[in-house]
Amino acid sequence: MKGSGALGALAVNFLILSLLAFGGANAIIPEMQRQAVEVQHWMTGAQFATLFAIAQAAPGPNVMVVTLVGWQVAGVLGAVVATAAMMGPSWVLTFAVFRAWDKFKYQPWCMAIQNGLAPVTVGLVASSAFLLARDADRDTIAFGLTAATAALAYWTRLNPLWAFGAAAIVGIAGFS
Repeated sequence: MKGSGALGALAVNFLILSLLAFGGANAIIPEMQRQAVEVQHWMTGAQFATLFAIAQAAPGPNVMVVTLVGWQVAGVLGAVVATAAMMGPSWVLTFAVFRAWDKFKYQPWCMAIQNGLAPVTVGLVASSAFLLARDADRDTIAFGLTAATAALAYWTRLNPLWAFGAAAIVGIAGFS
């Protein structure tokens, strides 16, 4: 789907998502995936999960998944449009709110908002993890790797790169 229609759809989708991204791009992965896969039919769930994995493996900010989705949909121009649409509105809003927030940061209502946004952000990021695991885990071994990685991250202080290394070995060996 190339052309101005795709670029317009990318711009509108990511402008809206940009204003919902409390906690960063990972917080809106479920809606981003729904738009890209189920609503716009730009890609499959597995393709989206792959783009997310590439974005997370590459150095840089986690918002790179937006750039990859745009690139998948409409090439280089799609990558630029999606990234600008995602970054622009949230940057402006963040700048404006930060300036105002500093004046009221010790007010009870301000602290209540801040305390309320933390669990919402955690919930959104957790739903992102569930959605990506659902699309990426195509067999029992992949599901086991996901569960083991989640357990390792939750219950130990071991660097998650060890889990990535183990998963790479399993993949190279042809088990998944």
